[in-house]
Amino acid sequence: MTSSRKSKTLYIDREAASVLELVADGLLSPVTKLMSQADSKQVLETGLIDGKSFPFPFILAPSGKKNEEVISSLSHGEEIILLCEGEEFASLKVTDTFEINPHDRVKHIYGTDDATHPGVQATMKRLGSWALSGEYKILKTIPNKGKIDILNAKKRVDAKHTSSLVMAANPLHRGHERLIRQTLDSTDLLVIFLLKPYDSADISYDVRKEALEYYINNFLPKNRVLIVPLENSYIFAGYNEIILDAIVANNYGCNRLTVGRNHAGLGMFYDCNSNKSIIDRVVGIDIEIEIASEYVYCDQCTTLVSKNTCPHGQHHQISYHADSILQLLQAGILPPAVLIRKEISSFLLSKLYPNRFKNLEKLYYDTFATKGLLEEHTEKDFYLELMKLYKTSSLT
Repeated sequence: MTSSRKSKTLYIDREAASVLELVADGLLSPVTKLMSQADSKQVLETGLIDGKSFPFPFILAPSGKKNEEVISSLSHGEEIILLCEGEEFASLKVTDTFEINPHDRVKHIYGTDDATHPGVQATMKRLGSWALSGEYKILKTIPNKGKIDILNAKKRVDAKHTSSLVMAANPLHRGHERLIRQTLDSTDLLVIFLLKPYDSADISYDVRKEALEYYINNFLPKNRVLIVPLENSYIFAGYNEIILDAIVANNYGCNRLTVGRNHAGLGMFYDCNSNKSIIDRVVGIDIEIEIASEYVYCDQCTTLVSKNTCPHGQHHQISYHADSILQLLQAGILPPAVLIRKEISSFLLSKLYPNRFKNLEKLYYDTFATKGLLEEHTEKDFYLELMKLYKTSSLT
């Protein structure tokens, strides 16, 4: 291993390091290394690497004056050390260095360089104007647990078909539940890639994972569903997200990817006298991409229905918008069970507002009918009982 005391060093953040790990684990194949200027130009012109789809150049251009000074001084064949959070993360043998336009770079990823776009804002802060390419070696490698877990699960259920969903479940609502069931209905094994962001999330990854595990363990054949964390890097945040999701899912060993019809990245366009979507741009990736129905609650059907089969029209339909349901939770309001399962919303509120009530036990016994026994109750118990009172109809 080359020592950083003898080599030049670059400083990268955890997000950049995680994407480099994805490539090292073979999860972004056909990408195998940082791209040169010539490789980058070819990808921008064709959208392909070795005949397979990849939406934009895979480069490393960390921000910071010192980083840019180092990159601009490097020569072909020189070896450098990448530092992450104060530790030596990888060694890289330089093949090429070149200047980039940060605004063009974010356009390739997000389709815009509008400074009001949250993804553009965050990425521009991390992006420098010099990039370098070459093969690299991660210095401290550990086996990818997700790949191992998926392989073991496929063997356990003798899976002929393995489907995948990519979701934030922020929060997990009834629409998510129906999408999960619909996907599971036609596959042997379902892998749910749960997005794990780098910045502070509205609901932490651990809490979202626990909520999803509760649903799987209590309402699904749990031996056929697996949760795998997916580091939610900026490369997955743009309008090419579905292509990247398909590439990663395929390299994890899945042969199907289900996408909701209301997915922000699905975007239809008109070309050669036919309607097409970004899915039509996926070339050489051995995975079937299925577009699932959009589900809504219809106040006439009084149940969750597909928009394709409900005849009552939009004015009778309630759509499942995670951001709006999240606003209710963040305001401390218990969402109706038609939007989110009461066990899930009770759990989430207890996590978002820990120790919310001054005297929970008194409030509990003053508010609900009890068996007369003194028992300890959690905030989750309180919300569950409160939801039952909302369903009482004789006085409404």
